[in-house]
Amino acid sequence: MSTLISVRSEDIRFPTSLSLDGSDAVNVAPDYSAAYVVIETSAGDCGHGLVFTSGRGNDIMAHAIQSLGQQLLGDDVESVLDDMGGLSRRLTRDSQFRWLGPEKGIIHMAAGALLNAMWDLRAKRENVPLWLLLARMPVDDLVDLIDFSHITDALTPDEARAILQAGQEGRESRIAELLRDGYPAYTTSPGWLGYSDEKLVRLSREAVAEGFGMIKLKVAGDLDDDKRRLALVREAIGDHPVSVDANQKWEIDEAIEWMNELAEYKPFWIEEPISADDVLGHLDVKRGIEPIRVATGELVHSRIAFKQLLKLGAIDVMQIDSTRVAGVNENLANLLLAAKFGVPVCPHAGGVGLCEIVQHLSFFDYAVVSRTQEGRFIEYVDHLHEHFVDPVVIESGRYLAPSKPGFSSEMVASSRAEWSYPDGAGWRGLDPAARTADTRQLAERFSPYQ
Repeated sequence: MSTLISVRSEDIRFPTSLSLDGSDAVNVAPDYSAAYVVIETSAGDCGHGLVFTSGRGNDIMAHAIQSLGQQLLGDDVESVLDDMGGLSRRLTRDSQFRWLGPEKGIIHMAAGALLNAMWDLRAKRENVPLWLLLARMPVDDLVDLIDFSHITDALTPDEARAILQAGQEGRESRIAELLRDGYPAYTTSPGWLGYSDEKLVRLSREAVAEGFGMIKLKVAGDLDDDKRRLALVREAIGDHPVSVDANQKWEIDEAIEWMNELAEYKPFWIEEPISADDVLGHLDVKRGIEPIRVATGELVHSRIAFKQLLKLGAIDVMQIDSTRVAGVNENLANLLLAAKFGVPVCPHAGGVGLCEIVQHLSFFDYAVVSRTQEGRFIEYVDHLHEHFVDPVVIESGRYLAPSKPGFSSEMVASSRAEWSYPDGAGWRGLDPAARTADTRQLAERFSPYQ
C-alpha cells in the first residue's frame, strides 16, 4: 500500500521563437512550453504529465495544476489507480474549481495533466506502454472510464460498449501489426510560416523522401504568399498530399473565399479555418469549399464540443489533442464519438511532448476502436524530442510503437532543470534582446487580428 505524497508542477519553456519553429498566422513567434507535473508516491515511484502552451501564461497553467492537484495528497495510490473513471469525475466535477470552466480552459487542462500523470504511473506499475494497457483492457472497464454526461444524445454507454466489443475481434492481429509496422505520420516541420522559401522546398522534399504520407503548410498570413509557397511545394513534390492550416485566423466568408483561391493546389484539408468554438460556422465553411476537407480539434475544449461538430456533420477530420481536454479519459470519449459518426481521427501533435503522448491514443484507436488506418495520420514535428526519456521513433514516415512502460510523457531531468523558466541555465544564457530580425518582422506583419 502506498499514498500520494507530492504533486509538483514546473514551468518549462524552450525559446523556439528565435528560430521561428512553430510559427503560423496567429501564433507568430511561440516559445514551445510545458506546464509539467510530477506526482510522487510513498513507494518512491512517480507519474509524469504536462500541458503544452506556447510561452507566456505557462506559469498560470502550472499554478492551476499545482492547485487542483493538492486534493490528491494522502490518497491511497492503489485505490485511485483502480478507479481512474472516478478520479476523472472527481477532478472535473469539483464543485468550486468547476466554476472556472466548466469542462473547458485552464482548469480542465489541469485536470488532464493530473489524469495523464496518473495514467503514466499506472502503466509503469503494470510494466506496459499505455496504448497496450488500454488495448487489452476489458470492455466494461474501458466504458467505466468515460464520462457520458451531456453526450448521450450522440453516444450512449451501450453504443460505446458495442463499438469496443466489435474491436475485440482481430485485436491481437492489429496489435501485432502495430508492433511490426507502426502507424502512418504526416509532418508539419517543412511548413512553418516564418521559414524561407528555400527551407520550405528543401524540407518538403526531404519529408517526402523520408516516407511521410502528407506534409502540412501554414497559411492565412497573406494570400499571394500562400499561393507562391504552395506553387513551390507542388513544383517540388508533385501530387503528394499537402494540407494547409489557418490556425483560426479567418472569418467564415473569408475562409471560403481564401480556400477557393487555393483550391487549384489541391489541399488535402484545411485545418482550423475559423474559431474552434464556431460549430455552425464550420458547417458553412464545409459547404462552401467542398470537396476540400475541413479538419479541426486542437483547440476544441471538450467531448461536448466535439459532439456538436460531429452531429452537425461540420467536420471531415477530427484532430484530438492529448492535453487540451481532460486527459486520456475524455479522449476515449472523443475517439468513440468519431467512430460512431465515421469520422477519421488525425491527432494534433505540434508542440513539445505532444507527439510522445498522443501516439498512444492513435495506437489504441486502431487496435480496438476504428480498426482502420485509411485516411489517418498522426502529426509529427521534428522539435524537442531529445528532452524526453522515451522519445518518439519515426521510420519511413511512420511512428514506431512505443515499447517502454508508461505514457512517454517523462522529460529528462537535466532538460527540465536547464529550461526551467526563468532561472534555468538555458534561459540565463540567452540575451534578453535575442529576437532575430526575422522574428520581429514576422510578428509585425502577421500579428493576429490586426
